[in-house]
Amino acid sequence: MHAAAGQTELVAPGVRRTVLPSGLRVVTERIEGVRSAAYGVWLDVGARDERPELGGVSHFLEHLLFKGTQRRSALDIATAVDAVGGEMNAWTGQEQTCYYARVLDTDLPLAVDVVTDMVTGSLIRSEDVDSERTVVLEEIAMRDDEPADAVAELLSATLFAGHALGRPITGTVATMTAMRRDDIYEFWRERYLPSRAVVTAAGRLDHQQVVELAAACFDTAMPGPGSGAPEPLRPGARGFGAPAPAMRLGEAVIQVRPTEQANVMIGTAGLPLRDERRYVLTVLSTLLGGGMSSRLFQEVREKRGLAYTVQTSVDGYSDTGVFSVYAGAAPERIPELLDVVHAELGAAARGEISDEEVERAKGQVRGGIVIGLEDTGSRMGRLGRGELSYGEIPAIEELLDRVAVVTPGAVRDLAAEILGAPRTVALLGPDDTAEIPLDTYRNAG
Repeated sequence: MHAAAGQTELVAPGVRRTVLPSGLRVVTERIEGVRSAAYGVWLDVGARDERPELGGVSHFLEHLLFKGTQRRSALDIATAVDAVGGEMNAWTGQEQTCYYARVLDTDLPLAVDVVTDMVTGSLIRSEDVDSERTVVLEEIAMRDDEPADAVAELLSATLFAGHALGRPITGTVATMTAMRRDDIYEFWRERYLPSRAVVTAAGRLDHQQVVELAAACFDTAMPGPGSGAPEPLRPGARGFGAPAPAMRLGEAVIQVRPTEQANVMIGTAGLPLRDERRYVLTVLSTLLGGGMSSRLFQEVREKRGLAYTVQTSVDGYSDTGVFSVYAGAAPERIPELLDVVHAELGAAARGEISDEEVERAKGQVRGGIVIGLEDTGSRMGRLGRGELSYGEIPAIEELLDRVAVVTPGAVRDLAAEILGAPRTVALLGPDDTAEIPLDTYRNAG
């Protein structure tokens, strides 16, 4: 095997990055003392890059790439990794798609070959589109039957009305039913390019070997541009695309569903992925709803027994972000629950955050970083997200330091900015949910 031409640099202890002439980036981390390795192919393509009539095509394509290539049938793909005790899967997000496998270190070449063959050499046959369409429609039905997922989509649809970020990643029954093989194939050819791909691997491995294997697969099989020039992607690091989407804050929406519980989400503007204050926001979110000692857990569940689950979330995109709170409770308890949540968010916005709370949240975040990176799959994921989302892959110690230097003053300042803004409320539940005066909670910033 000849050496793949490319520029290699050491970007963190054990982490190497090579950029090949095609634009393909290969990032690996060698981890001593393990016997497994994880491999992933990341594409800078997601649901928000779709035209409205092709809503869900990224996710549909993710399914179809498992259905067979010029070299392997669907059964061959499944058995190749199963036969060595490995695992393989994929996921689609708003801005990225990832295909990955985790195997014994000695089987890493197999994982590279199988996963990359799927991404670059799929057949995308009409008969597979028709059969897998039914599977995706079942997935949409399953999503609709899960109230927590449904209320999250309701909040997104309200916050980002008229924008791709407001559409479901899985698409809708209408778009899935109408989508044809040629639509999917053209999307694949125009978006899945080496310049938009990142290969990551973590475990007991040799960086140059991964570079050689990946380069051989991509250089010979990666589809080139389709009939037209690639459509511009979203705003972000490369600076193209439309302005950041406007958010509809201060809205209230109720959707009636035959559920036992009512599910509620409160959302407001967060931070874009590369905002330097993202570590401050993580500490603030943890302080408010990140664990059993968090304010909302204590006030909502422990003191009042209003809900089993209450938690905060932070979602970042290349040009915008969302801070949200989720809870599920009996419909008759929703008004009191909303009162308590808004009161706690309002108190935080006014600066009522103690130094002790901040230090406790920082410790929780730092511990979560380390514990969350204890396996090769997590390390592989960190490399992909770092390269695509943040444009950097800091050492783990540097990550811990970035959290450690977060000050109570910075948390209070960001709380005033984020939590002082108007909030949008989405509520999903049974018939009597419609009687809840949700407008009372509009613009509760």
